[in-house]
Amino acid sequence: MAELMDGARKLGWVLMNCLIRFVFMFINNSVAIPSYCLYLILLQPLRIWDSPTFWHIEGIMFKWMLAMVSSWGWVAGYTVTEWGDDVRPISEDEAMVIVNHQATGDVCTLMMCLQDKGTVVRKMMWLMDHVFKYTNFGLVSLIHGDFFIRQGKSHRDKQLVYLKDHLDRYYHSRDRKWIVLFPEGGFLRKRRETSQSFAKKNSLPHLTHVTLPRLGATQVILKTLGAQHENGSVSSESGPPSQSGNKRKGLQWVVDVTIAYPKARPMDIQTWIFGYRPPTVTHVHYRLYPIKEVPVDTEPLTDWLYQRFVEKEDLLAQFYDTGSFPPAKGQKDAPSREMTLDPVWLCFVQSVAFVSGYMWYSVLQYLYCCAF
Repeated sequence: MAELMDGARKLGWVLMNCLIRFVFMFINNSVAIPSYCLYLILLQPLRIWDSPTFWHIEGIMFKWMLAMVSSWGWVAGYTVTEWGDDVRPISEDEAMVIVNHQATGDVCTLMMCLQDKGTVVRKMMWLMDHVFKYTNFGLVSLIHGDFFIRQGKSHRDKQLVYLKDHLDRYYHSRDRKWIVLFPEGGFLRKRRETSQSFAKKNSLPHLTHVTLPRLGATQVILKTLGAQHENGSVSSESGPPSQSGNKRKGLQWVVDVTIAYPKARPMDIQTWIFGYRPPTVTHVHYRLYPIKEVPVDTEPLTDWLYQRFVEKEDLLAQFYDTGSFPPAKGQKDAPSREMTLDPVWLCFVQSVAFVSGYMWYSVLQYLYCCAF
């Protein structure tokens, strides 16, 4: 009986915690997202007069919005430990980021672990499934200039044309530096069986922890954002002028990101919202590749991209067996570092959101009373 009562108390606490977190996040979204939109509406004259400054301000607010999402997980004890190459020294360079995709929580994890990487968050562009457009954060991403891609053979060719047009129109004009995509084209649990069947038919590696990546979006990004050498690789020496008037260097790096969850249990967005899972450390491994080493022609790029995901498979297999990633070639140890968020900074961002929400509510209420 005592055990039953203890279990009931624990369940009651979990349910109460979920309810409190849901109410807080509902209010958080209700004040932050409209405030973000209203500030940008107010700044539209600045967009016409001084576009670089407008997008600079928008980028700061976008980073704050992502910091709020990060705080939801951080408060619940969801933290990140980083492995592999240190990406902070290249945070001001242009880069394409390729990430394995297990669940919706992958996006939240990236939002958290990139917060301390200089200007990356405010100058990055995301490629996401079109369903994210209809989430609470979809409007913010749409305004920021992220690209929502539709999956499926019937949409594939047309979506790649749309992607190139989107990059031409928004990537340089809004001074973007990093572009993030999930080359697998879907969640691991949904694509694994199809990927393994395709691999078997075409004598390709059998993968369990990742799936075979799709080439389309990666190739479009490389061809659009970097100049091509005669040997088929991408040059980092040319590009249109930046907003400051200096000539852009173009893509300089591919950042290969591998996300691993303890016991191979991915975390979804519902977990971040309700916080019902015990405190969890997500592990993120980085590997950097100079862009000159990356081919853009179809066959060599396919081989290169497949090799990256075979390496991810090996990384994840060792992590799930040992709890740590293997050291890089030529090294004996694989050092890790805990990614931390400043609680004072998070409190400041949340305070600005709630103060802004109250201010805009008062302004709109006053205008309504004046009008009616």
